[in-house]
Amino acid sequence: MTHTPDERDPKVAEAIDRYWKKNLFIMAVLLTIWAAAGLGAGVLFADTLNAFYLGGYPLGFWFAQQGSIFTFVVLIFIYAVLLNRLDKQHHADLEEAQS
Repeated sequence: MTHTPDERDPKVAEAIDRYWKKNLFIMAVLLTIWAAAGLGAGVLFADTLNAFYLGGYPLGFWFAQQGSIFTFVVLIFIYAVLLNRLDKQHHADLEEAQS
C-alpha cells in the first residue's frame, strides 16, 4: 500500500514545489527545442539551411519533412528519461521529508 504524503507538512509541500519547478523547467527547455526544430529549422531558416545537403536533399527541406519528426521523437524519449530520474529523486525527497 502506498503512503500518501501529507501536503500540509511544510517539508512535503516544499518537496512537491521543487518537483513541479524542475518539471516545468524541463518542459520549457524541451518545448523551446521543439519550436526551434519545427518552426525555426523547417520554416524560418529553411533558405539558409538549404545551402547544405543531407542525403541529397536540401537541409531545410529535410528538417521540414523528416528532421522535425525525428527531433520530436527524440525529445519524447529525453523527457521520459528525465522525468523518471526526477520522479525517483522526488520519491526520495518525500521519504526524507516524512521521516
